[in-house]
Amino acid sequence: MSTIVLMILIAIGGFAVAVQPSINARLAEKTGFLQAATVSFAVGTLILFLLSLSSGQGSFRRIPEAEWWQLTGGLFGAFFVTMTIVGVPRIGTTAVLALTIVSQLIAGLVMDHYGLFGMRGIPIDYKRMVGIVLLLIGVFLICRR
Repeated sequence: MSTIVLMILIAIGGFAVAVQPSINARLAEKTGFLQAATVSFAVGTLILFLLSLSSGQGSFRRIPEAEWWQLTGGLFGAFFVTMTIVGVPRIGTTAVLALTIVSQLIAGLVMDHYGLFGMRGIPIDYKRMVGIVLLLIGVFLICRR
């Protein structure tokens, strides 16, 4: 896959992440927030399971070889989806996304700096810190009522 195709797909993924909380929040009006999160994950799990089986790549057989923490992604995903479902009706989609983006970038900055999870270490520098501060100011302006 070329870099440009990958970047386009990531941008589409970003759009999907922006739309998902509002869709899930509307579902929650009918079902409840935990039930909406469950439906969201169930549909996603079914689609991914079918894609996994049909792709001919990878294997579920090596799951027992994984470290315990490598299996926690779904837990974090479930928490994230549930919090967006609860947050969107109360503070709005823009505020939820702003808080999500800045918190993701701060976590990414820390993970890069320390090379967590076996990734390459990228030290925190002045430019990155200024960027985070500007993002925090933006979140403050977006969330302020």
